[in-house]
Amino acid sequence: MKGTAIYHSTVGDIQLDYEDGAVTALKNADADAKADAPNELTELVFRQLDEYFAGTRKTFDFPYRLHGTPFQEKVWAALREIPYGETRSYKDIAEAIGHPKAFRAVGMANHANPIFIAIPCHRVIGASGSLVGYGGGLEMKRALLELERTNSK
Repeated sequence: MKGTAIYHSTVGDIQLDYEDGAVTALKNADADAKADAPNELTELVFRQLDEYFAGTRKTFDFPYRLHGTPFQEKVWAALREIPYGETRSYKDIAEAIGHPKAFRAVGMANHANPIFIAIPCHRVIGASGSLVGYGGGLEMKRALLELERTNSK
């Protein structure tokens, strides 16, 4: 079974796509997205997002399914290792996956992350500490990082 749900957050509407009991995408909601009837999976994800935005959830454990290249999957695994409230540079991620010169490719894999927030690509910043590129937009990235900074103290 395939479906879509819309989560209304403080940083904008988030579209949750799912198939066969696993989340396949968490992204900014498409303008024409239509929500299907809630189910166990969408209720679980919404509860975890509620907890995240309330500052009480630091990691996510809902089921999801990723479809990427082996390199992308390595990058996404490294993103999940970035602690709540902390950031890493693209270079840090490239070094962590054993490809120290592949920071541009890391940026592309980061951009292709299908499940934002739960796979925390917002925690990756430029080498100078600047906020660069985020699929949800820089305002959302700034808000997510501030939320985590505030709640990690």
